[in-house]
Amino acid sequence: MARYNAKESEKRWQAEWAKREAFRAPNRSDKPKAYILEFFPYPSGRIHIGHTRNYTMGDVLARFQRARGFNVLHPMGWDAFGLPAENAARDSHVHPRDWTYSNIAAMRDQLKMLGLSIDWSREFATCDVEYYGRQQKLFLDLYARGLVYRAEADVNWDPVDNTVLANEQVIDGRGWRSGAPVERRKLAQWFFKITAYADDLLTALDGLERWPEKVRIMQRNWIGRSEGLKFKFELKGAPQAHSSVEVFTTRPDTLFGASFVALSPEHPLTAELAKHDPHLAKFVAECRQLGTAEETIEKAEKRGYDTGLKAVHPFDAKWELPVYVANFVLMAYGTGAIFGCPAHDQRDLDFARKYELPVLPVVVPEGTDPKAFEVGREAYTDEGKLANSRFLDGMDVEHAKREAASRIEKAGQGRREVHYRLRDWLVSRQRYWGCPIPMVHCENCGIVPVPESDLPIKLPDDVRFDVPGNPLDHHPTWKHTKCARCGNANARRETDTLDTFVDSSWYFARFCDNTAEAPINPVAANYWLPVDQYIGGIEHAVLHLLYSRFFTRALRLAGHVGLDEPFAGLFTQGMVCHETYRDGEGRWYEPAEVDKHDGIARRKGTDMRLVIGPSEKMSKSKKNVVAPESIVDAYGVDTIRWFMLSDTPPERDIEWTQESAEGCWRFVQRIHRMVTEAENLPPPGTAVPAELDALSKELRHITHRKIDDVTNDLEQLKFNLAVSRIYDFTRALGTVTGKVDGAVHREALETLVLLFAPMMPHLAETCWQTLGHTRLVVETQWPEADPALVRSDTVTIGVQVNGKLRGTIEVSSEAEEESVRESALALDGVKRALDGKAPKRVIVVKGRIVNVVA
Repeated sequence: MARYNAKESEKRWQAEWAKREAFRAPNRSDKPKAYILEFFPYPSGRIHIGHTRNYTMGDVLARFQRARGFNVLHPMGWDAFGLPAENAARDSHVHPRDWTYSNIAAMRDQLKMLGLSIDWSREFATCDVEYYGRQQKLFLDLYARGLVYRAEADVNWDPVDNTVLANEQVIDGRGWRSGAPVERRKLAQWFFKITAYADDLLTALDGLERWPEKVRIMQRNWIGRSEGLKFKFELKGAPQAHSSVEVFTTRPDTLFGASFVALSPEHPLTAELAKHDPHLAKFVAECRQLGTAEETIEKAEKRGYDTGLKAVHPFDAKWELPVYVANFVLMAYGTGAIFGCPAHDQRDLDFARKYELPVLPVVVPEGTDPKAFEVGREAYTDEGKLANSRFLDGMDVEHAKREAASRIEKAGQGRREVHYRLRDWLVSRQRYWGCPIPMVHCENCGIVPVPESDLPIKLPDDVRFDVPGNPLDHHPTWKHTKCARCGNANARRETDTLDTFVDSSWYFARFCDNTAEAPINPVAANYWLPVDQYIGGIEHAVLHLLYSRFFTRALRLAGHVGLDEPFAGLFTQGMVCHETYRDGEGRWYEPAEVDKHDGIARRKGTDMRLVIGPSEKMSKSKKNVVAPESIVDAYGVDTIRWFMLSDTPPERDIEWTQESAEGCWRFVQRIHRMVTEAENLPPPGTAVPAELDALSKELRHITHRKIDDVTNDLEQLKFNLAVSRIYDFTRALGTVTGKVDGAVHREALETLVLLFAPMMPHLAETCWQTLGHTRLVVETQWPEADPALVRSDTVTIGVQVNGKLRGTIEVSSEAEEESVRESALALDGVKRALDGKAPKRVIVVKGRIVNVVA
């Protein structure tokens, strides 16, 4: 009996699919549509095993929906602009364009190796002139509708690389590449007016029912809607133009616990005071070294500078609070000034302890004596009753908020307002490898949009990376142009390029028709959008998804699309992890450099023992990345795909192990043998007889229940459950070979092949051909379950080992506990998990689940 030759099979069927253009999606069809999309990759040059999980899940769903009669769009492209290409240019003296397209070619080959059902005719890269030139058109459309503007803003400035850094590129107060201390500078920058949609972006989250709740919570927190009170503190000792300072607070109930007022280092009053106070000016300069990243500011030591000014308490004219400039107060949020209530805010408490300011609790746990309640190292942030607060005493927090706000409003000192944490999207980047912003600066006319007839504004090829800063800015000719409005020959192009998040905020719409002259073909977009299932990592839960939601709304305003929400369904898969290896000196080793036997790891070819570290997310820094080529070479693509879907729920992390891969490979061979060795099967299409023996009837029941179960599992993206049922189905088939009616046996084998086809498509095509079919599996409909055969007196029960699902069993609803126990322990998955050891305990929950404690 020949073993299954994965290499030959995969090469053959991939060529056949390509020849038949099996996955090409027409933009018009009588079929219902299904748009399946994974987050498109950055072309770093290599994919690893972790990538295969993401793309396998999307591919399974695309193949499943295509078999069910949907017109499926499953495209692929490249998020190709960004700093890594520029860094490669500086470090390796290769042009960013050449580096990027070389990486794309390598990764395209790797992805094709996985047998993905991609419509490659729709492929593009965001660095293609055809793409970013049309993005420039969209920029102009948004500018014309008031959603783009230029303004001065505080930015993170790297004084060595001479560029603005995103908050994510500031690590412990230093530039992520240069390592230089980051400065806070005020520069003129381009913005998208995302705050215009803040309330809509927030409320619409409730309608995204097929999004993970944790993602919706993250977006709600990022948008940060807060109801509060804006009011003024009258100031004593301040310059005449600054007789008061305005603050915004969500906790007006804590006003009687105030012990200071604090200004942002960027507050106009701070700037005015610093003109005449060199010590304050020095303090402000030190604050600017923190940059603008909230996380960095939050972690930094809380520091302040006493201005000598006094703020008059709004409820007591005799009560004066010291006014500080504090490094943790952000000008971008609220009014750039706060009042501090140390007892109920940890940040304020740290500041008050440092500067020996009063700490007065004004909210105490219910039933607690206010005189006995004290705040130590941690602020009290739980619910309670007001105390030490005069007319607010005894009220709950919400009642006290309303009462305090009402009194200030009646006194004409302030008003209730809604604020958002969300800030307008700063899209300027001082770098070369990005989409040029299509604007011109003219001494006569100011800022002038580039005429659409002059698009695209192409990046120059002859740029230098051997000097710091933006290569476009010091290019000798590119930035010099003529003003389209007045003809001034001394006008200057905008040398900033767009944030790469802009590139990924509309690519899904371009996939609908990547040949259209317009940026987006509205007919095709309105047919395909929204994306029915979007799949990707949780790390993009906020920025990419939020920006895409905003951009889609902006595109609708500009007439390019007819919807607001781009992604109807979202799934965030878990990471693929691998244990780590390092020597006594701390050097990391790749899995390919390690021999491991009996729990002991040695550097390959030596006796040097290595320390085996915990299983962690695959990363280049710890060298625990597994390249798919070596696994494909040993076991084939379908083994990788099957592993990625097995055992672990797809939203959780999964650990890659050689042992598990070998187990999946054995199952591939088992399937192949089962189909190849099947004897006395009638020809394809043979009807099942009306009269059957009991065993044949039972197999038909199992077959149709598996169709129903796997269909439901895949609809809900419960890939591991579908895999478990296929294991169970295979086991059941193996016990009846040669004992059942031939037509029933054929029906069961064909059903098995069609059910695992989305997961292991190459093996499925080979088995399908072995069973006598001339039509490809990718051209064959998904099996339909007969409702009469789905009904049964049996129940399907999940079997867990130490809380991890290892398979399912089908038992009679009246089965005795001992019988259920024996069936559970007979599962292959349970046997592998127990590894020959007896279980410590087996807990049977009748009709629901079996828990095995190893």
